[in-house]
Amino acid sequence: MPEWRVPLADVEIGEAEIDSVVDVYRSGWLSMGPRTEELEARFSEYVGSAHALAVTNCTAGLHLICMAAGLGPGDEVIVPSLTFVATASAIRYTGATPVFADIEALELPWISAESVRQAIGPRTKAIMNMTYGGHPAESAELAELAEERGLILLEDAAHGLGGSLGERHLGTFGLAGAYSFFSNKNLPVGEGGMVVTDDDEVAARVKLLRSHGMTSLTWDRHRGHATGYDVMELGFNYRIDEARAALATARLARLDADNSLRAAAADAYRDGLGGLEGVTATMAPASEGKSANHLFTVLVDESIDRDAVRAELAEGGIQTSLHYPPIHRFTAYDVDVELPLTEAYASRAITLPLFPTITEEQIGLVLSGLAGAIDR
Repeated sequence: MPEWRVPLADVEIGEAEIDSVVDVYRSGWLSMGPRTEELEARFSEYVGSAHALAVTNCTAGLHLICMAAGLGPGDEVIVPSLTFVATASAIRYTGATPVFADIEALELPWISAESVRQAIGPRTKAIMNMTYGGHPAESAELAELAEERGLILLEDAAHGLGGSLGERHLGTFGLAGAYSFFSNKNLPVGEGGMVVTDDDEVAARVKLLRSHGMTSLTWDRHRGHATGYDVMELGFNYRIDEARAALATARLARLDADNSLRAAAADAYRDGLGGLEGVTATMAPASEGKSANHLFTVLVDESIDRDAVRAELAEGGIQTSLHYPPIHRFTAYDVDVELPLTEAYASRAITLPLFPTITEEQIGLVLSGLAGAIDR
Protein backbone atom coordinates (compact mmCIF):
# COMPACT_ATOMS: atom_id res chain seq x y z
CA MET A 1 0.00 0.00 0.00
CA PRO A 2 1.53 3.37 -1.00
CA GLU A 3 2.52 5.85 1.69
CA TRP A 4 0.71 8.93 0.43
CA ARG A 5 2.11 12.25 1.59
CA VAL A 6 -1.19 13.72 0.39
CA PRO A 7 -4.03 11.19 0.04
CA LEU A 8 -6.98 11.87 -2.21
CA ALA A 9 -9.33 11.80 0.77
CA ASP A 10 -8.90 11.40 4.49
CA VAL A 11 -11.31 10.88 7.38
CA GLU A 12 -10.84 12.16 10.91
CA ILE A 13 -13.11 10.43 13.43
CA GLY A 14 -13.39 12.06 16.83
CA GLU A 15 -13.67 10.36 20.17
CA ALA A 16 -17.30 11.44 20.60
CA GLU A 17 -18.13 9.86 17.24
CA ILE A 18 -16.38 6.64 18.23
CA ASP A 19 -18.28 6.70 21.54
CA SER A 20 -21.58 6.98 19.67
CA VAL A 21 -20.78 3.74 17.85
CA VAL A 22 -19.57 1.99 21.01
CA ASP A 23 -22.85 2.94 22.70
CA VAL A 24 -24.74 1.10 19.97
CA TYR A 25 -22.89 -2.13 20.66
CA ARG A 26 -23.36 -1.70 24.40
CA SER A 27 -27.10 -1.21 23.87
CA GLY A 28 -27.56 -4.64 22.38
CA TRP A 29 -29.80 -3.34 19.57
CA LEU A 30 -27.89 -3.41 16.27
CA SER A 31 -30.43 -3.51 13.44
CA MET A 32 -32.42 -0.53 12.23
CA GLY A 33 -34.05 1.08 15.27
CA PRO A 34 -33.96 4.20 17.47
CA ARG A 35 -30.67 5.61 16.23
CA THR A 36 -31.82 5.27 12.64
CA GLU A 37 -35.00 7.13 13.54
CA GLU A 38 -32.93 9.88 15.18
CA LEU A 39 -30.69 10.18 12.11
CA GLU A 40 -33.71 10.41 9.80
CA ALA A 41 -35.31 13.12 11.93
CA ARG A 42 -32.15 15.22 12.11
CA PHE A 43 -31.38 14.76 8.42
CA SER A 44 -34.92 15.75 7.43
CA GLU A 45 -34.61 18.91 9.51
CA TYR A 46 -31.16 19.68 8.07
CA VAL A 47 -32.10 19.51 4.38
CA GLY A 48 -35.68 20.72 4.87
CA SER A 49 -37.43 17.69 3.44
CA ALA A 50 -40.68 16.22 4.72
CA HIS A 51 -39.19 12.72 4.75
CA ALA A 52 -35.71 11.24 5.13
CA LEU A 53 -35.20 7.47 4.90
CA ALA A 54 -31.83 5.91 5.71
CA VAL A 55 -30.56 3.16 3.41
CA THR A 56 -27.57 0.89 3.14
CA ASN A 57 -25.86 3.00 0.45
CA CYS A 58 -26.58 5.66 -2.15
CA THR A 59 -26.94 3.10 -4.95
CA ALA A 60 -29.77 1.48 -2.99
CA GLY A 61 -31.29 4.91 -2.50
CA LEU A 62 -31.13 5.66 -6.22
CA HIS A 63 -32.72 2.31 -7.03
CA LEU A 64 -35.52 2.97 -4.55
CA ILE A 65 -36.34 6.44 -5.86
CA CYS A 66 -36.41 5.09 -9.41
CA MET A 67 -38.80 2.36 -8.27
CA ALA A 68 -40.94 4.80 -6.28
CA ALA A 69 -41.13 7.10 -9.30
CA GLY A 70 -42.66 4.25 -11.27
CA LEU A 71 -39.87 3.79 -13.80
CA GLY A 72 -39.97 0.59 -15.80
CA PRO A 73 -39.46 -1.07 -19.19
CA GLY A 74 -40.15 1.27 -22.08
CA ASP A 75 -39.27 4.40 -20.10
CA GLU A 76 -36.22 6.56 -20.80
CA VAL A 77 -34.38 8.66 -18.23
CA ILE A 78 -31.90 11.36 -19.24
CA VAL A 79 -28.69 11.23 -17.21
CA PRO A 80 -25.13 12.53 -17.37
CA SER A 81 -22.48 10.12 -18.60
CA LEU A 82 -19.93 11.96 -16.45
CA THR A 83 -20.91 10.39 -13.16
CA PHE A 84 -20.37 7.20 -11.19
CA VAL A 85 -21.95 4.21 -12.90
CA ALA A 86 -24.53 3.76 -10.10
CA THR A 87 -26.44 6.79 -11.41
CA ALA A 88 -27.28 4.89 -14.59
CA SER A 89 -27.32 1.41 -13.05
CA ALA A 90 -30.18 2.37 -10.72
CA ILE A 91 -32.26 3.24 -13.77
CA ARG A 92 -31.44 -0.02 -15.50
CA TYR A 93 -32.38 -2.02 -12.39
CA THR A 94 -35.99 -0.97 -13.04
CA GLY A 95 -35.89 -1.99 -16.70
CA ALA A 96 -35.85 1.64 -17.85
CA THR A 97 -33.20 2.95 -20.26
CA PRO A 98 -30.67 5.69 -19.45
CA VAL A 99 -30.17 8.25 -22.21
CA PHE A 100 -26.92 10.18 -21.86
CA ALA A 101 -26.64 13.96 -22.15
CA ASP A 102 -23.55 16.16 -22.38
CA ILE A 103 -22.02 18.50 -19.79
CA GLU A 104 -22.41 22.28 -19.89
CA ALA A 105 -18.78 23.14 -20.69
CA LEU A 106 -15.25 21.89 -20.07
CA GLU A 107 -14.93 24.05 -16.98
CA LEU A 108 -18.55 23.40 -15.97
CA PRO A 109 -18.65 19.58 -15.87
CA TRP A 110 -22.26 18.95 -14.95
CA ILE A 111 -25.21 17.88 -17.05
CA SER A 112 -26.45 20.69 -19.29
CA ALA A 113 -30.13 21.60 -19.27
CA GLU A 114 -29.88 22.40 -22.98
CA SER A 115 -28.34 19.00 -23.73
CA VAL A 116 -31.14 17.39 -21.71
CA ARG A 117 -33.73 19.35 -23.68
CA GLN A 118 -32.29 18.06 -26.94
CA ALA A 119 -32.33 14.46 -25.63
CA ILE A 120 -36.02 14.46 -24.67
CA GLY A 121 -38.03 12.03 -26.77
CA PRO A 122 -41.46 10.40 -26.77
CA ARG A 123 -40.37 7.75 -24.21
CA THR A 124 -38.69 10.18 -21.81
CA LYS A 125 -40.23 9.90 -18.36
CA ALA A 126 -37.63 11.43 -16.08
CA ILE A 127 -34.39 13.36 -15.70
CA MET A 128 -31.71 12.25 -13.24
CA ASN A 129 -29.56 15.19 -12.19
CA MET A 130 -26.19 14.60 -10.54
CA THR A 131 -24.70 17.63 -8.77
CA TYR A 132 -21.12 17.01 -9.89
CA GLY A 133 -18.51 18.01 -7.33
CA GLY A 134 -21.22 19.31 -5.03
CA HIS A 135 -21.87 22.38 -7.22
CA PRO A 136 -25.44 23.71 -7.56
CA ALA A 137 -24.84 23.67 -11.32
CA GLU A 138 -28.11 23.75 -13.32
CA SER A 139 -30.38 22.36 -10.60
CA ALA A 140 -32.90 25.19 -10.97
CA GLU A 141 -32.88 25.04 -14.77
CA LEU A 142 -33.43 21.28 -14.74
CA ALA A 143 -36.31 21.64 -12.29
CA GLU A 144 -37.91 24.23 -14.57
CA LEU A 145 -37.38 22.04 -17.64
CA ALA A 146 -38.90 19.01 -15.92
CA GLU A 147 -41.97 21.01 -14.91
CA GLU A 148 -42.29 22.53 -18.39
CA ARG A 149 -42.18 19.13 -20.11
CA GLY A 150 -44.15 17.18 -17.52
CA LEU A 151 -41.16 15.01 -16.53
CA ILE A 152 -40.08 13.60 -13.18
CA LEU A 153 -36.87 15.06 -11.75
CA LEU A 154 -34.77 12.75 -9.59
CA GLU A 155 -31.46 13.72 -7.98
CA ASP A 156 -28.23 11.86 -7.38
CA ALA A 157 -26.88 14.10 -4.63
CA ALA A 158 -23.99 11.83 -3.67
CA HIS A 159 -21.64 14.82 -4.01
CA GLY A 160 -24.07 17.48 -2.89
CA LEU A 161 -24.73 17.17 0.84
CA GLY A 162 -24.54 20.61 2.40
CA GLY A 163 -24.68 22.42 -0.92
CA SER A 164 -27.60 24.71 -1.65
CA LEU A 165 -29.19 27.08 -4.12
CA GLY A 166 -31.47 29.79 -2.80
CA GLU A 167 -33.30 28.35 0.17
CA ARG A 168 -33.11 24.76 -1.09
CA HIS A 169 -30.56 22.08 -0.38
CA LEU A 170 -29.14 20.16 -3.31
CA GLY A 171 -31.06 16.92 -3.54
CA THR A 172 -34.42 18.56 -2.79
CA PHE A 173 -35.24 20.08 -6.19
CA GLY A 174 -37.04 17.03 -7.57
CA LEU A 175 -39.50 14.34 -6.60
CA ALA A 176 -36.78 12.59 -4.57
CA GLY A 177 -33.04 12.64 -4.02
CA ALA A 178 -30.38 10.25 -2.71
CA TYR A 179 -27.19 11.02 -0.76
CA SER A 180 -24.07 8.97 -0.07
CA PHE A 181 -22.23 8.31 3.19
CA PHE A 182 -19.36 6.49 1.47
CA SER A 183 -15.95 6.92 3.08
CA ASN A 184 -14.77 9.68 0.70
CA LYS A 185 -17.99 11.71 0.82
CA ASN A 186 -18.70 14.88 2.78
CA LEU A 187 -20.46 12.88 5.49
CA PRO A 188 -18.23 9.79 5.60
CA VAL A 189 -19.46 6.72 7.43
CA GLY A 190 -18.02 3.95 5.24
CA GLU A 191 -21.25 2.79 3.68
CA GLY A 192 -24.74 4.22 3.97
CA GLY A 193 -27.05 6.70 2.34
CA MET A 194 -30.28 8.66 2.63
CA VAL A 195 -33.36 9.21 0.50
CA VAL A 196 -35.27 12.48 0.85
CA THR A 197 -38.64 13.50 -0.55
CA ASP A 198 -41.61 15.74 0.19
CA ASP A 199 -44.01 13.26 -1.41
CA ASP A 200 -45.85 11.08 1.11
CA GLU A 201 -46.53 8.28 -1.39
CA VAL A 202 -42.92 8.13 -2.55
CA ALA A 203 -41.74 8.01 1.07
CA ALA A 204 -44.17 5.21 1.90
CA ARG A 205 -43.04 3.13 -1.07
CA VAL A 206 -39.34 3.66 -0.33
CA LYS A 207 -39.95 2.67 3.29
CA LEU A 208 -41.76 -0.49 2.20
CA LEU A 209 -39.30 -1.54 -0.50
CA ARG A 210 -36.14 -0.99 1.57
CA SER A 211 -37.12 -3.85 3.93
CA HIS A 212 -38.43 -6.73 1.80
CA GLY A 213 -41.83 -5.12 1.19
CA MET A 214 -42.75 -5.89 4.81
CA THR A 215 -45.39 -3.93 6.66
CA SER A 216 -43.44 -3.83 9.93
CA LEU A 217 -39.84 -3.96 11.10
CA THR A 218 -38.20 -6.00 13.83
CA TRP A 219 -37.92 -2.78 15.84
CA ASP A 220 -41.69 -2.21 15.54
CA ARG A 221 -42.40 -5.70 16.81
CA HIS A 222 -39.82 -5.37 19.59
CA ARG A 223 -41.64 -2.28 20.88
CA GLY A 224 -45.01 -4.00 20.65
CA HIS A 225 -46.19 -1.78 17.81
CA ALA A 226 -46.92 -4.87 15.72
CA THR A 227 -47.24 -8.60 16.35
CA GLY A 228 -46.69 -9.78 12.78
CA TYR A 229 -46.26 -8.56 9.25
CA ASP A 230 -47.44 -8.91 5.69
CA VAL A 231 -45.27 -8.72 2.57
CA MET A 232 -46.95 -6.32 0.18
CA GLU A 233 -44.61 -6.64 -2.82
CA LEU A 234 -41.17 -7.83 -3.87
CA GLY A 235 -38.75 -5.68 -1.88
CA PHE A 236 -35.08 -5.54 -0.98
CA ASN A 237 -32.81 -5.54 2.04
CA TYR A 238 -31.58 -1.96 1.81
CA ARG A 239 -31.59 -1.26 5.55
CA ILE A 240 -28.86 0.65 7.35
CA ASP A 241 -27.64 -0.61 10.75
CA GLU A 242 -27.62 1.26 14.04
CA ALA A 243 -23.85 1.68 14.28
CA ARG A 244 -23.62 3.50 10.96
CA ALA A 245 -26.74 5.51 11.76
CA ALA A 246 -25.20 6.65 15.05
CA LEU A 247 -21.93 7.63 13.35
CA ALA A 248 -23.80 9.50 10.61
CA THR A 249 -25.83 11.42 13.20
CA ALA A 250 -22.68 12.45 15.05
CA ARG A 251 -20.95 13.49 11.83
CA LEU A 252 -23.97 15.45 10.60
CA ALA A 253 -23.37 17.90 13.45
CA ARG A 254 -19.95 18.81 11.98
CA LEU A 255 -20.92 18.75 8.29
CA ASP A 256 -21.20 22.51 7.78
CA ALA A 257 -17.87 23.14 9.51
CA ASP A 258 -16.20 20.42 7.44
CA ASN A 259 -17.68 21.84 4.24
CA SER A 260 -16.36 25.30 5.14
CA LEU A 261 -12.87 23.78 5.45
CA ARG A 262 -13.31 22.15 2.06
CA ALA A 263 -14.29 25.51 0.58
CA ALA A 264 -11.21 27.18 2.06
CA ALA A 265 -8.98 24.46 0.61
CA ALA A 266 -10.60 24.86 -2.82
CA ASP A 267 -9.96 28.61 -2.65
CA ALA A 268 -6.31 27.96 -1.75
CA TYR A 269 -5.97 25.69 -4.78
CA ARG A 270 -7.47 28.34 -7.08
CA ASP A 271 -5.13 31.01 -5.70
CA GLY A 272 -2.12 28.74 -6.16
CA LEU A 273 -3.06 27.77 -9.70
CA GLY A 274 -3.34 31.38 -10.84
CA GLY A 275 -0.02 31.57 -12.66
CA LEU A 276 0.40 27.96 -13.71
CA GLU A 277 0.26 27.63 -17.48
CA GLY A 278 -1.32 24.55 -18.97
CA VAL A 279 -3.67 23.91 -16.04
CA THR A 280 -7.18 25.31 -15.55
CA ALA A 281 -9.30 25.01 -12.40
CA THR A 282 -12.90 23.93 -12.98
CA MET A 283 -16.15 24.53 -11.09
CA ALA A 284 -15.71 28.19 -10.19
CA PRO A 285 -17.69 29.13 -7.07
CA ALA A 286 -21.39 29.54 -7.82
CA SER A 287 -22.58 33.13 -8.27
CA GLU A 288 -25.73 32.00 -6.48
CA GLY A 289 -25.91 29.24 -3.92
CA LYS A 290 -23.23 27.26 -2.17
CA SER A 291 -21.15 24.30 -3.31
CA ALA A 292 -20.51 21.32 -1.07
CA ASN A 293 -16.97 21.27 -2.55
CA HIS A 294 -16.86 17.50 -2.73
CA LEU A 295 -14.28 17.50 -5.55
CA PHE A 296 -11.58 19.80 -6.85
CA THR A 297 -10.66 19.07 -10.45
CA VAL A 298 -8.33 20.70 -12.95
CA LEU A 299 -8.00 20.42 -16.73
CA VAL A 300 -4.61 20.06 -18.38
CA ASP A 301 -4.04 21.37 -21.89
CA GLU A 302 -4.48 18.93 -24.76
CA SER A 303 -0.73 19.03 -25.42
CA ILE A 304 0.03 17.65 -21.94
CA ASP A 305 0.10 13.94 -21.15
CA ARG A 306 -2.45 13.78 -18.35
CA ASP A 307 -1.56 10.23 -17.33
CA ALA A 308 2.16 11.07 -17.13
CA VAL A 309 1.34 14.01 -14.85
CA ARG A 310 -0.67 11.74 -12.56
CA ALA A 311 2.14 9.17 -12.52
CA GLU A 312 4.71 11.79 -11.52
CA LEU A 313 2.45 13.10 -8.77
CA ALA A 314 2.04 9.54 -7.49
CA GLU A 315 5.84 9.13 -7.46
CA GLY A 316 5.94 12.18 -5.20
CA GLY A 317 3.39 10.67 -2.83
CA ILE A 318 0.42 12.66 -4.09
CA GLN A 319 -2.72 10.67 -4.84
CA THR A 320 -5.05 11.82 -7.61
CA SER A 321 -8.05 10.32 -9.36
CA LEU A 322 -10.35 10.61 -12.38
CA HIS A 323 -13.98 11.61 -12.00
CA TYR A 324 -15.17 9.92 -14.15
CA PRO A 325 -14.61 7.56 -17.04
CA PRO A 326 -17.77 8.23 -19.11
CA ILE A 327 -20.45 5.60 -18.54
CA HIS A 328 -21.43 5.41 -22.20
CA ARG A 329 -17.98 3.98 -23.03
CA PHE A 330 -18.13 1.12 -20.51
CA THR A 331 -18.49 -2.39 -21.92
CA ALA A 332 -21.72 -2.90 -19.99
CA TYR A 333 -23.23 0.15 -21.73
CA ASP A 334 -21.31 0.84 -24.97
CA VAL A 335 -23.84 3.36 -26.25
CA ASP A 336 -23.33 5.04 -29.61
CA VAL A 337 -23.84 8.66 -28.62
CA GLU A 338 -21.85 11.82 -29.31
CA LEU A 339 -20.89 13.65 -26.11
CA PRO A 340 -17.87 15.72 -27.18
CA LEU A 341 -17.58 17.86 -24.05
CA THR A 342 -17.91 14.88 -21.72
CA GLU A 343 -15.24 12.95 -23.59
CA ALA A 344 -12.86 15.92 -23.81
CA TYR A 345 -13.24 16.62 -20.10
CA ALA A 346 -12.78 12.97 -19.14
CA SER A 347 -9.53 12.80 -21.15
CA ARG A 348 -8.00 15.93 -19.59
CA ALA A 349 -9.30 16.19 -16.01
CA ILE A 350 -7.40 15.37 -12.83
CA THR A 351 -9.03 15.21 -9.41
CA LEU A 352 -6.75 16.67 -6.74
CA PRO A 353 -6.79 15.77 -3.03
CA LEU A 354 -9.52 17.54 -1.07
CA PHE A 355 -10.72 16.85 2.47
CA PRO A 356 -11.52 18.99 5.53
CA THR A 357 -8.23 18.38 7.33
CA ILE A 358 -5.93 18.97 4.37
CA THR A 359 -3.16 21.35 5.47
CA GLU A 360 -1.60 24.38 3.77
CA GLU A 361 1.60 22.36 3.53
CA GLN A 362 -0.18 19.52 1.75
CA ILE A 363 -1.86 21.91 -0.67
CA GLY A 364 1.56 23.42 -1.34
CA LEU A 365 2.97 19.96 -2.06
CA VAL A 366 0.18 19.27 -4.55
CA LEU A 367 0.65 22.60 -6.31
CA SER A 368 4.44 22.33 -6.51
CA GLY A 369 4.19 18.73 -7.63
CA LEU A 370 1.69 19.65 -10.32
CA ALA A 371 3.86 22.54 -11.52
CA GLY A 372 6.92 20.28 -11.72
CA ALA A 373 5.03 17.56 -13.60
CA ILE A 374 3.60 20.08 -16.09
CA ASP A 375 7.03 21.59 -16.80
CA ARG A 376 8.58 18.26 -17.83
